[in-house]
Amino acid sequence: MAGIVNGLLLLLILLIIGLWPIRTGFGGFGPGQGAAPSNGGATSSAPAAAASAGVPAQSASLAPATADSVTPAGASGTGISTGPGVVTFYFATGSAELMPGAQLALADIVRGVAAGQRAIISGYHDATGDAASNEALAQQRAQAVQQVLESLGIGADKIELRKPQVTTGDGSNDQARRVEVTLQ
Repeated sequence: MAGIVNGLLLLLILLIIGLWPIRTGFGGFGPGQGAAPSNGGATSSAPAAAASAGVPAQSASLAPATADSVTPAGASGTGISTGPGVVTFYFATGSAELMPGAQLALADIVRGVAAGQRAIISGYHDATGDAASNEALAQQRAQAVQQVLESLGIGADKIELRKPQVTTGDGSNDQARRVEVTLQ
């Protein structure tokens, strides 16, 4: 019995040590590193959010999510920015790979869809390179986000892929290579 308790304590200590860099913003992770405008620092729990939205428990992460966090387009050009009713995913050049944490970041969107709203997904790209290739890549990125929403239990009938009015983003190329998910 003492061995089990000691093992659990060790696991808890390792978990705390492992999450410390993310929670404090050390190494370019977490809030305070170029995060989106804050709504007052409110936080939410992804499992609770997912459960209230009817998402199976196995789909929800065990770590809490901050409502307005995660680095937009850092040195690698990747990041996730969340706010009330909007999630923005930033991508590296030529990539449609989502950062870890995509499911967690979409908790607010899942709740909104469960409350009767629709998830609107728009993919943008930068102005460098071949326009047709960029447009196809923007569509692949939007479809990657759609797949995550569907894996969280959102039906395809509640998700709409839209071609944005302006496909190239303004600002830096890192900020232009993005997918925005909004509630409507």
